[in-house]
Amino acid sequence: MGVIGVIVSLALLMYLAYRGISVLVLAPALALFAALMSGGADAHLMATYTEIFMKSFAGYAKSYFPIFLLGAVFGKIMDDSGAAKAIAHTIAKKLGKDKAIAAVVLSCAILTYGGVSLFVVAFAVYPIATSLYKEADIPKRLIPGSIALGSFSFTMTALPGTPQIQNAIPMPYFGTDAYAAPVLGIIAAVLMCGGGLFWLSYRTKKAKGAGEGYGDHPDEVINKIDISELPSFWLSLAPIIIVLVLNFILGKMYFPGIDGSYLKDYGTELAKVKGIWSLIIALVISIIFTILTNLKRLKNTKKSVNQGAIGSLLAITNTCSEVGYGNVIKSLAAFAIIKGAILGISSNPLISEAISVNVLAGVTGSASGGMSIALAALGDQYLQMAKAAGISPEVLHRIATLACGGFDTLPHNGAVITLLGICGLTHKESYADIGMCSLIIPVCTLVIILILASFGIA
Repeated sequence: MGVIGVIVSLALLMYLAYRGISVLVLAPALALFAALMSGGADAHLMATYTEIFMKSFAGYAKSYFPIFLLGAVFGKIMDDSGAAKAIAHTIAKKLGKDKAIAAVVLSCAILTYGGVSLFVVAFAVYPIATSLYKEADIPKRLIPGSIALGSFSFTMTALPGTPQIQNAIPMPYFGTDAYAAPVLGIIAAVLMCGGGLFWLSYRTKKAKGAGEGYGDHPDEVINKIDISELPSFWLSLAPIIIVLVLNFILGKMYFPGIDGSYLKDYGTELAKVKGIWSLIIALVISIIFTILTNLKRLKNTKKSVNQGAIGSLLAITNTCSEVGYGNVIKSLAAFAIIKGAILGISSNPLISEAISVNVLAGVTGSASGGMSIALAALGDQYLQMAKAAGISPEVLHRIATLACGGFDTLPHNGAVITLLGICGLTHKESYADIGMCSLIIPVCTLVIILILASFGIA
């Protein structure tokens, strides 16, 4: 009954989240349902809720809230200052309508690689994408796929150094930093980007061959951008460079060279926190730089910072709830059976990790949520298996990030729904291209990377 309870609980989590019920309500309720099914009359539901669910919730917030908070504030400042739009506009202008798809993908990629949130990127790039696609007479229905390729795939999970939360989550589990397994990450990024651009170009040629152009969209509402009010391209790009360079210097050079023995008094060690610390400092300095260089453009700096901070709360609490759910499941006797089944898929920890992270990301509709549940439940086991097999923790890190960016973008994913809403399109019109660029191609890439990792490439 316990295993059945866990399976039913997961199925309900996926279905009800798709129906629009908040994970904040679903996660604790379904975790307790699974506990009840597993323990029956002996299930201690209130203790499970306060001592397992909420303790895990708080622990995750303690580790990752600064990244969610600073990432959201940075994205809002980049948006309100016009820096995000300036980058997208300059790239679009330089590449022109003949390379409209590449311009949109590259604009999104630079912004997300610099730490700007996926949602801010979609809002910033969409008006520019519509202008380019109209001029090039490319079907509007391909815009979501282009934005998804640049935002939801290789810059989120593959490129070494990306400050997106998906690349930060494995750090405490494996003692790694944001630049883990750089060779595998770069290869994966090339495969995802190249495969996505090939697909979108093929779809464009096919549409034009059938006589389909941009299309008639009478309800389309686009806020025009006043170019004269935007900062320069290089000034706009500077905060992104600061994040990447500082993160690298601190994580690879500064923190590894200091004496972290004092951290024993705090119940941790330098290897587990250096990656998070590096990212926090890099984001703080970049935010300050962006504000100081855009004081005249930021109409209300306090409001921008506050809105960014408030906007981070739903994202972090949703993920914390999913982690709490995962830890409740982990505590059940039935989980031993499930754990054995997952680990029994393969004696190779990389394959087992890739499958568990991808499946849970698909169930929760969240890359960060699925990976957090999987690593909270099995991260220590995977690390032990990897050490026994002579596999670098950095490879575990990169496989986990790549795996979370696959099934997470099934149709019920919140980012997919938001993207379609921004573009004014439906699943029927555009999901095939979103799915190909952010699900099918990334999963195929993951398989290739697993093969390369088996040959010792990192």
